[in-house]
Amino acid sequence: MKRKDVFKFILIIFWAFIIGSIIGYVVETIVAIVQNGHFASRQGLLYGPLIPVYGVGLVVYYLVISKIKDESNIKIFCITMVLGGIVEYLFSFFQEKFFGTVSWDYSNLWFNINGRTSLLHCLYWGTGGILFVNYVYPVLEKFIKKLDVLVLKQITVILIALLMFDIGISCVAANRQKERIEGISANSSLDRFCDEYYPDHVMDYIYSNKINKTKQS
Repeated sequence: MKRKDVFKFILIIFWAFIIGSIIGYVVETIVAIVQNGHFASRQGLLYGPLIPVYGVGLVVYYLVISKIKDESNIKIFCITMVLGGIVEYLFSFFQEKFFGTVSWDYSNLWFNINGRTSLLHCLYWGTGGILFVNYVYPVLEKFIKKLDVLVLKQITVILIALLMFDIGISCVAANRQKERIEGISANSSLDRFCDEYYPDHVMDYIYSNKINKTKQS
């Protein structure tokens, strides 16, 4: 693959991730308002209306559906249902492993897998796959044709850098909160920075739906 093609592929993956993350944020915010009767933060990162699990899900959709988009809706539904469930399970697993928290727990639902995903939510992913093929994928394809515009490339590179920072600081702050819960004192300037600017009440507000497994254990 030529360097130009590799760069374009990275841009496509980035925008698919951003679009999926924003869609996820909108969906989760609406669900939270309906369930709670008021706004509640559903961010997956410290900054920006982004929920990465949806972003990764959309990237997986794009990589797979670009090859099966002409298949029947039933086949697309089944494939995306399984893939979405796998993505959801892995995100929950690694979030708990690295940060001691989970952002969802489906243990109360029938046909769940360790509370990390369930048949019901896999059906949601499958439905999302159908909607992606019919509505999102055509728009994404049109957008891809404009990626050769120099200004758009430059903007995308800047946004990628900002996203990397957002992901990095979010992981560092989440890990530091886990350490505080475990009684580990600040041992570096980075730890003290997190304690000052990302204390527990800030983290708990931003990630209002997280369940702290460290406290439970």
